[in-house]
Amino acid sequence: MSDDGMTTATGSRTPAPARGFVTDRRVTLAVTFVVAFCSIAYELVYSELLTVFFGGTVLRYSITIGLYMFSLGIGSVLSAQLGEPESNFLRTEVYLAIAGPVGAMAIIGINSLPPVSVPGAGALILGLSHVPILVVGVLSGFEVPLLTDLVEDREDTVFASLGRLYPRRIVRGILTVFFTVGKPDERSFSEVLGVDYLGGLAGTVVYALVLYPRFGLVVSVFALGLLNALAALGFAAWTFSGATRTLSRPTAGKWRALLLVGLLLTGTYGGLIGHPNAVDRAVTTTYLERTIEREFPEGVASVDTRSYDTTPYQTVLTYERELEGHAGTETCLHLDRAIQFCDTWVDSYHSGLVDVPMTTFDDPSSVDVLLVGGGDYIAVDHLRQYNASVDQVDIDGEFLEMAREREFFRQYNDEAYEYDRLNTTTEDAFTYLEATDETYDLILLDIPGVRSDETLSLYSTEFYSLLRDHLSDEGLVVSWVYTSGDHPTHSKVYANTVREAGFDRYLPYYVYDDLDGDTELEPGERFYVLSDGPTPEPALQRAESDYIHKNAETFETWQWRSLPSYRGVEPNNVFRPNYDIIVD
Repeated sequence: MSDDGMTTATGSRTPAPARGFVTDRRVTLAVTFVVAFCSIAYELVYSELLTVFFGGTVLRYSITIGLYMFSLGIGSVLSAQLGEPESNFLRTEVYLAIAGPVGAMAIIGINSLPPVSVPGAGALILGLSHVPILVVGVLSGFEVPLLTDLVEDREDTVFASLGRLYPRRIVRGILTVFFTVGKPDERSFSEVLGVDYLGGLAGTVVYALVLYPRFGLVVSVFALGLLNALAALGFAAWTFSGATRTLSRPTAGKWRALLLVGLLLTGTYGGLIGHPNAVDRAVTTTYLERTIEREFPEGVASVDTRSYDTTPYQTVLTYERELEGHAGTETCLHLDRAIQFCDTWVDSYHSGLVDVPMTTFDDPSSVDVLLVGGGDYIAVDHLRQYNASVDQVDIDGEFLEMAREREFFRQYNDEAYEYDRLNTTTEDAFTYLEATDETYDLILLDIPGVRSDETLSLYSTEFYSLLRDHLSDEGLVVSWVYTSGDHPTHSKVYANTVREAGFDRYLPYYVYDDLDGDTELEPGERFYVLSDGPTPEPALQRAESDYIHKNAETFETWQWRSLPSYRGVEPNNVFRPNYDIIVD
């Protein structure tokens, strides 16, 4: 390496920093950490957004990581054409501070467009939604080569000293066993790359543990944009301040312009994240109000958001909807990508889940119940009518707190969280079942649908095997299910999954409601009672439910059936997942 240039990570040579610029090594390496932090966190935001819109968590994250690594390589190759490391690095950070948040908003905007019946429209939307990944990746690929040019002369700094903290002699001895070891590499490239990787690790951890759970996707991406802009400003201020007297007027003017853009971005992002709830609600509800009732034809459903929250495990949306031909409005609860209930059928759903199976027991007060999910406490309220003993397991403590505090939930659960025979555990149901020795007469599954990889384990052979292991001799499992007419592939995988877990019989039934406003009852939610032994029939006259007594004649003749077995359909297992069970 000569005094007037150096070799980049791509093998090309770029000019040395222009005379007059003074870039402190500590500042440069600190900026390296920050920009790596932001770049990987942007990609995590994009992955989660794509999962929200298209489903398939593993698929979306895998494609995002692959495209990100590919575009990093493209950016590294293209960086060989760049000169003036200080100026181009500052430009890169300003562009990233713009592109990161704009990319997230673009993904949301593209997927908020009204559906069009044009061949290839779906593929086009999917492709355009991945463009921000490439843009951020290419810009991030510029960073390490440019930073390596800026960290040219080795000196003692906090970052350089980190390289001497580990026991070199021991490490070199271990490496000698597997590799040919030579003189330690003292080049700046190794140091920059090490700090870059450290920033990437910090970005993934802080995003997963702090940003997303606390602020959600929208506010998080603006916080990252702010951090990117601050890094650019800090780098520019430190570098530019030592060079003002030696720069030409045009060059100084360009730097001042970049500083101005950085200041504008910082002020804008700072203002946005200063009102996180308003920003999150404005952006998210705008999308949701356009897309949440897409199963209805255009113009049939009018949606108005009431509240929107993000917990570490799900998004919680309540909204009012008005359907054409229906009298008045109704309020609905939406978790993640699926509707949970609306005013008009909240009672029928919980009567089907709880009251129907409870009537199979001669003495309901002696029944030990495990409720998996049910964080709104409405199922607990129904169980309280029978004086049953209830163990509830729900992973989302924040949602449980909402249900205890907000009037929307309390109007339906009637403060059932204070029921003296209720024991609520905030834990993953899979983990709980593996740890407990309790057995139950009735297990109720009030859980979200399998619309992404997050809930895949709750529809696995292993999970249903655990349920079966924790049943008493006369025990039953009850769950709502997707109908085979609407989701035939899912239903086949589900049947084979449950059958492999050891259940061989099921009792199916619907609950009925006036779903289209024509005063006629239509089948609503579908339920299965699962058993590997007893086959009791519900005695609806025992029900503590006005809905059941009013609509008793709508239930079909009770008929236990053998669980079907489908050839060529693999069950869903934890370590051999069958993604056909996911309902998009």
